[in-house]
Amino acid sequence: MQNGEEMSPLAQDSNKAGGPASVEEVKSQTHGGVEPSAPPLPPSDPPPSGPPEYPRPRLVFHTQLAHGSPTGRIHGFTNVKELYAKIAEVFHISPSEILFCTLNSHKVDMQKLLGGQIGLEDFIFAHVRGETKEVEVTKTEDALGLTITDNGAGYAFIKRIKEESTIDQLKTVCVGDHIEAINDQSIVGCRHYEVAKMLKEQPRGTPFTLRLVGPKKAFDMIGMRTRAPKSSEGKMVNGKETLRLRSKGSATVQEVPNEFEERATKKVDDLLESYMGIRDLDLATTIVEAGKDKMNPDDFAEAMDSVLGDFAFPDVFLFDVWGAIGDVKDDRM
Repeated sequence: MQNGEEMSPLAQDSNKAGGPASVEEVKSQTHGGVEPSAPPLPPSDPPPSGPPEYPRPRLVFHTQLAHGSPTGRIHGFTNVKELYAKIAEVFHISPSEILFCTLNSHKVDMQKLLGGQIGLEDFIFAHVRGETKEVEVTKTEDALGLTITDNGAGYAFIKRIKEESTIDQLKTVCVGDHIEAINDQSIVGCRHYEVAKMLKEQPRGTPFTLRLVGPKKAFDMIGMRTRAPKSSEGKMVNGKETLRLRSKGSATVQEVPNEFEERATKKVDDLLESYMGIRDLDLATTIVEAGKDKMNPDDFAEAMDSVLGDFAFPDVFLFDVWGAIGDVKDDRM
């Protein structure tokens, strides 16, 4: 080898083994002999223990803060709490700031309230915490004139105010106000039926205090005191398909309820308000789903106990619900 010439790496390796490699050896190593192979793959992780994770629908929804914000995009949620977390992440706020959401309207419109279903083309508006206020209430009759619902994430709020009722006389109390405390006792985390029960148990003639949190409003909404018309309560979401949110299990894409399901759900929602002072389309839908295929009231009561036993519905309510579903089935309504 002359000075200045460099030895190839292959020749260097061959010299270390005992001499220069021939052309045939080089060909054998690179083409005709043993070819280089990739290192072995690492062992795969063992399958996770426990039940499989629920698949998350890959559906994208557009959202804004109701009082004004840029438009965000969210996806990958299966229940209301996860939905609020996604919205909060987009707008860099805490999920606890969100009181409730409406569909396709930035106004405090209880006809557009997001419940357990979202149309695939619906636009979501999130209403966040605004002004905190305290009001003193004295019952003059058994009912206050309130309809209570909740957002599915721990906040109960006022869905409806009956005209000329006790609450209607208090002009600072508005539809959409979150009931944060009764007599300084926090009710955050309580379901709407629990809050309705507490309010019913307040004695007549004895003043009590409500601490309320109103939704933050844009300038064009300040001063509005909205009230949902009774004839429009229970209106289902628009669109050919909806995303059904569930507290347990995966969210599912479903067809819009048929005429029977919509009429029966509306009737059950009316009965919920009559007996319990609440309106909850998701709860009414669950009741209809539990009862629509049952052949007798005993089977219906057993199904209700297994699905919604925590509510401890009175027998007279279950009887009326069974009758309402039967009337709709027989097209008597």
